[in-house]
Amino acid sequence: MTTQVLITLVASALWIQGTNWSFASQSAEMNCSHKKDFSYNQMYWYRQRPGETMRLIVYTAAGGQPDYGGVSQTKYTASKEKYDYGALTVKDLQPEDSGVYFCAVGKHSDMRSTSSCTKTTCQ
Repeated sequence: MTTQVLITLVASALWIQGTNWSFASQSAEMNCSHKKDFSYNQMYWYRQRPGETMRLIVYTAAGGQPDYGGVSQTKYTASKEKYDYGALTVKDLQPEDSGVYFCAVGKHSDMRSTSSCTKTTCQ
């Protein structure tokens, strides 16, 4: 079986930056939606700090539990109730949370392969 994942970067981003940080300790919620079909039910949230590469914060799939990897769930909350809509909340905002936040949607499909497989090997 071959697994194929297609990811589309959604053209929405949020830049969180401030100089007086009057919103410190507050939360910021970002919403992301797309107009692709229902097979694009996966959503990925990334953060890119100035001068750094993008870093995956959380992966979600419609109706499933978010996968935060090694990222703190006390800092971020993600939800994805519908295939075409998701949200990310950054809690307890601090200056180090500054950056551009991106969402991307993905389509996952399993394609049958003509290879022969046993319990331990595939050819």
